[in-house]
Amino acid sequence: MIVLETSARHVHVSKEDLEILFGKGYTLTKKKDLSQPGQFVCEEKVEVIGERSSAKLSILGPERKETQVEISLTDARAIGLKAPVRESGDLKDAGPVTIKGPAGEIKKEHAVIAAKRHIHMTEADAKTYNVSNGEIVKVEVNSPERKLIFDDVVIRVSNTYALAMHIDTDESNAAVEASEATIIK
Repeated sequence: MIVLETSARHVHVSKEDLEILFGKGYTLTKKKDLSQPGQFVCEEKVEVIGERSSAKLSILGPERKETQVEISLTDARAIGLKAPVRESGDLKDAGPVTIKGPAGEIKKEHAVIAAKRHIHMTEADAKTYNVSNGEIVKVEVNSPERKLIFDDVVIRVSNTYALAMHIDTDESNAAVEASEATIIK
């Protein structure tokens, strides 16, 4: 079985953008570790501004090469942002956004996505499950109230990962308290 985790809305920031948002020389403050090694939720939050409204989102660390906003499709509609479904880090045709911090604000032309559902795993895990990096699989999720099958789940293999499937809050709500998933190909 694979642990099923909800990836709530969040922001990844580049060093350059972090300094614009929080000030020159600023560093992120770890609040708590996440399940993926080296990843953490930060104390810092930023305001993500759309055409209809705005929302305060947590920053996840460490800093990234590019700034990106990951939200659910429900969040995108409510805030008024374009959020194509993409793998994290794939900002091709990603939506535009304004992000405001305590020291400044940035406008990004291609930064907003709804993260594609995916499973993180090591090379050993990939052998165990007989899958490869980039492969698209189906996953069965058993929940007390709603059994469902997620299609179009991407496998992401790296020895820096810990085994876990990530879905957004919309998908998590559909699965009603599910905590485990099984690859059915």
